[in-house]
Amino acid sequence: MFQVMRSGENRVDVSFSGKLDSNEMRAVIAQLAQQTEGIAHGRMLYRVGEFQMPTLGAMAVEVSQIPQLFKVVRRFDRMAVVADKPWVRKVSEVEGALIPGLTIKAFESQQTAEAEAWLQH
Repeated sequence: MFQVMRSGENRVDVSFSGKLDSNEMRAVIAQLAQQTEGIAHGRMLYRVGEFQMPTLGAMAVEVSQIPQLFKVVRRFDRMAVVADKPWVRKVSEVEGALIPGLTIKAFESQQTAEAEAWLQH
């Protein structure tokens, strides 16, 4: 399951759980592009539920859509990732260190209020 919801002028909330195949990955990327259109200096709350690795087909779609994904990511200054799995939180923060202009901070699922507060700064 993947849900993208615009929750303000410069805010998007994303929820993800489960496993994505190639068709779902295409739909997710299109939905992200549409919901983030017109955002500048945005904030994103990204909730990761029970996560399973995407299929190889989904990863191939993601790689083929890297230019579109970079266009989406450049619209954001801050992203709070809320996840139970420590490795998901760690990978998220490493990604943030590799993407210029984007700060990613990870939180445990019981820290959603802290994540919301951090996004407000």
